[in-house]
Amino acid sequence: MTENQSEEVQRIEKIYEFSERLNASKDKSQNVEDYEGIIKMSKTSMKAKQLASQLIPRYFKFFPSLSTEAFDAHMDCIDDGDLGVRVQAIRGLPLFCKDTPEIISKIVDVLVQLLNTEEPVERDSVHKALMSLIRQDPKASSTALFTHAGVTPTTDDQIREKVLSFIREKVFPLKGELLKPQEEMERHITDLIKQSLEDVTGGEFKMFMDFLTSLSIFGGKAPQERMQELVEIIEGQADLNAQFEVSDTDHIDRLISCLQLALPFFARDAPSSRFLSYLNQHIMPVFDKLPEERKLDLLKALADISPYTTAQEARQLLPSIVQLLKIYMPARKTGEEMNFTYVECLLYAFHHLAHKVPNATNSLCGYKVVTGQPSDRLGEDFSELNKDFTERLTVVEDLTKATMKKLTQGMTEHNKAMSAAKTDEEKASIKTKKQNTTTGLRTCNNILAMTKPLHAKVPPFIGDTNLNLSWKEATKPLASTTTKTTIGGKRPANSNNGSGNNVSAKKGRGSGGAMQSQLVNKAFEGISSYGAGRGGNRNWGRRGGGRGRGQGRGHW
Repeated sequence: MTENQSEEVQRIEKIYEFSERLNASKDKSQNVEDYEGIIKMSKTSMKAKQLASQLIPRYFKFFPSLSTEAFDAHMDCIDDGDLGVRVQAIRGLPLFCKDTPEIISKIVDVLVQLLNTEEPVERDSVHKALMSLIRQDPKASSTALFTHAGVTPTTDDQIREKVLSFIREKVFPLKGELLKPQEEMERHITDLIKQSLEDVTGGEFKMFMDFLTSLSIFGGKAPQERMQELVEIIEGQADLNAQFEVSDTDHIDRLISCLQLALPFFARDAPSSRFLSYLNQHIMPVFDKLPEERKLDLLKALADISPYTTAQEARQLLPSIVQLLKIYMPARKTGEEMNFTYVECLLYAFHHLAHKVPNATNSLCGYKVVTGQPSDRLGEDFSELNKDFTERLTVVEDLTKATMKKLTQGMTEHNKAMSAAKTDEEKASIKTKKQNTTTGLRTCNNILAMTKPLHAKVPPFIGDTNLNLSWKEATKPLASTTTKTTIGGKRPANSNNGSGNNVSAKKGRGSGGAMQSQLVNKAFEGISSYGAGRGGNRNWGRRGGGRGRGQGRGHW
C-alpha cells in the first residue's frame, strides 16, 4: 500500500469514527468536535469528500452554530472537479431540509442553478433531489421553484428554460401525486402560474394553460366563475387594453391564438364580451388591412365563437359581419373572385348572431322579422338591401354548385391517378389533393346549407352547432350530436392558410379536364386548420418585464 493510499484509508476510518460517535450519542449537540472533524475531512481527498457529503446534511440540524461552515463545505463539494463528489453532494442536499424545512427555498435555489449541467448523471441527480423536496414540502418547494419560472431583471434565460422544462416534464405529469391536499395545492400552483405569465412565449403560455385545464378545480364540474378565471388569464395575454396597430403582426397573432385558446371556456359559459368588444372596435374596422393569412384565422375564430355570444354581443357584432359578407359575396356579373372559406365562416357567424337577435337583420338585410320590440324597424323600407343581399346569395350558390361539379370531377381524376401512382411521393401528393378536395366539397355543402334558408322573407336562422365547419374533423352523424369546439388541428400538407382559396366567377365555368382539376386544387389548397394547433407552432415574443411586447424569445 502506498503512502497516499494509507492516508486515504486513515481519513475514511477517521470519518467513520466521527460518525459512529455522533450516531451513538444521545445528545449529539455535545459532539461538536466530531462534526467539525467531518467538515474538515470534506476538504481533503475524493473519497473523504464523498463520504462527508453524506454525513454533513445528516447531522446538520444538531449544530446551528456550525451551519454556515457546514453548508459552505458541502457547497465546495458541489463545485468539486470530480463528478462522483458532485453527484454525492447533490444527493445530500434534500437531507438538509428534512429537519430544517425553513431552508427549503435556499436548497431549491441551489439545485435550480445546477440544472444547467451538461453531465447526464449529474442532471439526473438534480432532478431527483428537486423531486424529493417537492414530495417533502410541495408548497414551499413549488413556491421556490416558480420564482425562477418568471422573468425578472436578474433572470438567467438559460436557467429559466431548464426550470420550465423540469416543471413540464417532471412536475406536471405527477400532479396527482404531488399536489396534496388537492384543492389547496391546485389553487396554490394556479396562483404561482399566474405570477409567472407576465413575460412568456406562446409555447410557454400554451404549456401553462394546458396544465391549468388539467386540474380538477377547472375540470368538467367546475363552476362558471372558474371558466371566467381562465378566460381572464388569456385576456391578459391578448393585450386587450392595448391600442391596436394593424402593422403589429405579433399582437395580431397573439390575439387570434388567445381567442382560440379561450373558445372551450366560452363554450362553458365564460363571458366573451371583452374579446368581442375589442374585435368589434379595433379589428373589424381595419379587417381589409390585415395580412391575408391572418384574415382567415380571424374569421375561423369568429365563426367558432359566434354560438357562444350573448344577444347584446350579437347585436354589436352583426353589422360588421354583414358588411364583410357583402364584400366577400360577389355581386352578379362583376367577375369578382370569391373566397369560399371566408364565405363559409361569415355565413356561419351570421346565422348564429342573427339567431340571437333576428330583428337586427331587418335594417341590415331587409328581412321582415317581427319580435314585437321597438328595434324591429318594420315601418321602414329596406327592400333594396334585401334585393342586393339575396342576389349575392344566388351568385354564391351558382359559383358553389359549379365548383362542386369541378371538385367531384377532380376527385374521380385523383382516384384514377392514385391507382396509377407508383412511388410513395406520388401517392402522398395525390392523397393531399384528395384531402383538399374533400375539404372543399364540405365547404361547398356548408355554404349551400346556409344560403338556402336565407332566401325566405323570415329566415329560420341556424342556432345550433350541428353543421360541422369544413376545417374541423368530421363527426359521426348521430342524432342530437353537436360539434365540439376544438383548438387547431392538423394542417394538410401544402397548406397556406387559405390565401389561395379563390375561384373566379368567370373562370369557374366551361373549363374541363386537367385545367378544371388545376383550378380546383388551387382554389382549395389553402383550406386548413387555423392557428397553431395543439402543437403550438406559433410563439409570441416575451412580453412585459421591461423588455417590451414582442421582443425577446421569438414571435407568433
